[in-house]
Amino acid sequence: MKRKNLLMCLMLIAALLIIALPLAGCTGSGNTAGTTASVTTVASTTASTTAASTTAASTTAATTSVTIESFLFNPASLTIKAGETVTWTNKDSVAHTITEDKGIFDSGSVNSGATYSFTFKTAGTFTYHCAIHPSMTGKIIVQ
Repeated sequence: MKRKNLLMCLMLIAALLIIALPLAGCTGSGNTAGTTASVTTVASTTASTTAASTTAASTTAATTSVTIESFLFNPASLTIKAGETVTWTNKDSVAHTITEDKGIFDSGSVNSGATYSFTFKTAGTFTYHCAIHPSMTGKIIVQ
């Protein structure tokens, strides 16, 4: 029952992030990066695996992957085209965040085995870090 409650809380947090990120662009801060994000959290038991997934608008854009492992984003720098989605997968045994330096996107805590996705709709250079482990940094270059 505790796992089910935790899973429901994580789903609610993810849904709130997906709702809040697009609204952040309405504040007049000049945020034009686009905000389609997805968080997937997975909880395992010995009997079964329960997965909860929240996804913002579906898209046919290409998806590119970044692995979080050994307290590093790999690759640390990635060049993509506007409209592509980047999915980060946490392969470390501890939680990390994917936090854009100017606040354009923030995954919140991404547990071991979970993923976070963000669709980059406009060109630019987006530097990010792990808010829990600030020495972890990365960069997405959108053409």
